Amino acid sequence: MNRDEIMKLIPHRDAMLLIDEVEKQGDKAFGKYRVRGDEWFLQGHFPGNPVVPGVILCEILAQSACVLLGSDGEGTTPYFTGIDGVRFKKPVRPGDVFETECEIIKAKPPFYFAKGQGRVGGELCVKAEFSFALVGPGK
Repeated sequence: MNRDEIMKLIPHRDAMLLIDEVEKQGDKAFGKYRVRGDEWFLQGHFPGNPVVPGVILCEILAQSACVLLGSDGEGTTPYFTGIDGVRFKKPVRPGDVFETECEIIKAKPPFYFAKGQGRVGGELCVKAEFSFALVGPGK
């Protein structure tokens, strides 16, 4: 899926849509985000040594996982409800292609529980377990 196809499944737009492409394979989603270097979250983090903030890496994982919901997520907004066991192993920098692998490990709608990891060049950068709730409009 490209960005236009992704936008049909998740509500994120403009500067907060943080996956460029994603592929579903069985019960897993594999996403990619190319760090250009001009992103808003790199301004000041850190001058002369830009590093993608950890919270942004977690957001990229979550967006990749939300694609797995398909039509179940239509018309809803996914809100983080928890992030557990996060481990940062290697910084992600401009020019990197951040690749995700995520899966939903449990579902009790409207709550979903997932795990994921992100890599650059095959090297583990972050891994986490997280949960989110799908909330209808105006809630």
